[in-house]
Amino acid sequence: MLLAFHKPFGVLSQFTPDHPGQRTLAELALPKTVYPIGRLDRDSEGLLLLADEPGLNSTLLDPNNAHPRVYWAQVEGEITESALQQLRDGVLIEGRRTRPAHARILVDPQVPPRDPPIRARRSIPTSWIELELHEGRNRQVRKMTAATGFPTLRLLRMRIGQFVLPGDLAPGRWRTLDSAERAMVFGGSLTES
Repeated sequence: MLLAFHKPFGVLSQFTPDHPGQRTLAELALPKTVYPIGRLDRDSEGLLLLADEPGLNSTLLDPNNAHPRVYWAQVEGEITESALQQLRDGVLIEGRRTRPAHARILVDPQVPPRDPPIRARRSIPTSWIELELHEGRNRQVRKMTAATGFPTLRLLRMRIGQFVLPGDLAPGRWRTLDSAERAMVFGGSLTES
C-alpha cells in the first residue's frame, strides 16, 4: 500500500514525538501499518508518501535513482534572476555543493491557507519559486534559498516523480494511490504489488 498524504504545517513526519506536546502523524488517523518515505520537517507542508512496503525508502530516496522532487517556496524579498541562477548551478551548503536544480519564479500559486499564517511585513515583499531537486539533504531548500539571500518563509512539496499533490487533498488528509499513480511516483520502474 502506498499513500499520498498532505502533511500540514506543525506536524512531525513520524508517529512518535521527540518531546511532549509535539504533533505527529499518530494524530491523523493514518493506517497503523505504514511508515513515512522520506521526511518533511515540522515547518514544511505538502506531499508525503507513506507505505507498508519494505524497500521503497531506498528506491525513492537514493540520489543515484534521481527521483525528482518539486517544492514551492515562499521567500522573503523579490527573488532575482541571479539568485535563481545560483540555485540552478548549485550552492555551497555545509562545505558541499548541491546538485544542479531547476528553479523558476511562480506567479500567484494556488496554495491552501496555512494555520497559522506566515509572518507578514508590509515593508518587505515576498516571492514564490519552484525548485526541482534530485537529492534530499536535511532542510535543503531552506538552506539553499538562505544561501542566495532569500530566506524561506513557507515551503510545500508539490511533486514526487511525476505524481503531483492532488488539489482536492486537503491538509491532514490522505488516500491510497492506484497503479497509474504509483507509476507516476516511480517513473514506471515499479508496478503494483
